Amino acid sequence: MNMFTTLACSAAMLFASAGLADETALTIYSSAQPGAISPDLYRPVPGSSSQGYSVYRSIPGYAIIKQQRDLDIEQGISNISFSGVAALLDPTTVMFESLTDPNGTTVLEQDYRFDLLSMDKMLERYIDKEIIWGGQRVKLLSVSAGGMLIERDNGEIEFQLGYHGVRFPSMADGLILKPTLNWMVQSQAGGEQETRISYETTGITWWADYNIVYKDGKDANHGFLDLSAWVSILNQSGGTYEDATLKLVAGDVNRARAGGGRSPFTGGQERMFAKADAAPGFEEKSFFEYHLYTLGRKTTIPDRSTKQIELFDAAKNVPVEKKMLYDGSKMFLTYGNMQQGKDFGVTSNAKVEVFLSFENKEEHGLGIPLPSGRIRVSKLDEDDGSFEFIGEDTIDHTPKNETVTIKLGNAFDVVGERRQTSFTRGRNWIVESFEIKIRNHKGQAVEVQIQEHLYRWTNAKITKISHNHEMLDARTMHIPVTIEKDGEAIVTYTVRYDWE
Repeated sequence: MNMFTTLACSAAMLFASAGLADETALTIYSSAQPGAISPDLYRPVPGSSSQGYSVYRSIPGYAIIKQQRDLDIEQGISNISFSGVAALLDPTTVMFESLTDPNGTTVLEQDYRFDLLSMDKMLERYIDKEIIWGGQRVKLLSVSAGGMLIERDNGEIEFQLGYHGVRFPSMADGLILKPTLNWMVQSQAGGEQETRISYETTGITWWADYNIVYKDGKDANHGFLDLSAWVSILNQSGGTYEDATLKLVAGDVNRARAGGGRSPFTGGQERMFAKADAAPGFEEKSFFEYHLYTLGRKTTIPDRSTKQIELFDAAKNVPVEKKMLYDGSKMFLTYGNMQQGKDFGVTSNAKVEVFLSFENKEEHGLGIPLPSGRIRVSKLDEDDGSFEFIGEDTIDHTPKNETVTIKLGNAFDVVGERRQTSFTRGRNWIVESFEIKIRNHKGQAVEVQIQEHLYRWTNAKITKISHNHEMLDARTMHIPVTIEKDGEAIVTYTVRYDWE
């Protein structure tokens, strides 16, 4: 066995011709960008020679599949075949081993057959041979452009569009109905043995989907939310995994090669997400520098499907802060050459961005590692009792006790305006001033964070400012302002840039 084969000790299942699996398990790894995958993009391509499976290789994820079962193995050299394995398995990761007699039962050869039966394949095999069309035997000369050239008994050459009504005298050699693994096995003792089959497959991935219901709080900048989470599993691997033990790995796992391998996990703190009196849900624990989510019950993941499983019980009434940010100069932020032009950066952006921010703490019903995923936010319309969509965003993997911030969109009734009021330039310095206005047309006061970028040069100093401010770094400052209902706040500041 080579190193790739040994590393694959973590996969396999659904081998129809060998009977039902005794134990099936799969661990799914994902590098999918949350919300970036639509199952519609990965439907099979009709008429493709691979039944569309080549399309699925672009899905950013993979699974390690493993299966244990009892097999009756002949003494001496014999062949074992398993059909129905995942169409996108990596043959270099396949492993067959006997757990009963690991020293006496060895694999001499193994191969993976994936030349699947299809109309295209049958037509290819029958070129220059006789087929049955229109109740007559004709010679198939070529296949192209959705049709075929045939030769009749009288020597006439005819083009026929499409393949409707085509029959074949028999199955073409070398074609199979399902992807199949074959082993040549040598066993000293033979008999019934417990075996383990494993491999890695692409074409499968997972991500988290979060749903938030937002509720107003005491003022325009505070509220509450109910948060629920679901795991979405997209399976286009060409295999159906029945009654399987499911594990999901969250984290950025490095892969040195396309072949498989298991991460060197070590155990950590565990937390059960499901209620004690409910069906067992996901159990989370720290593994190495990642997090592992194990479903507490068996599940079936059909091929060509998107399956959703609840990740944890909904967290209710989580305190949330609605933040408004006016970043009128973000489009001019540059870390390149010095910007000395008077008119650089004077265009105003009027949009005030709206964010929701909450703490992932146990005291709020959370305090759990949140896998990366898409968050959709809704709000109840009390007039008709319906929930209306108000925005969505994505989050990265977020540990417990960290803050989650999501962008919902731009405010309608709060607008900003930014203009340059003075500009003076010397031989090695620039001094300029700005005026920033925030207007609030809402029926209640709002708090807005003004963010300004000192974009001309790294050596910048605020020489005069009308409000308290905080420097986030050498070139970014925050100015918090409160604007009364139907009111306006005006911020002014002067900045000096020096260089040699």
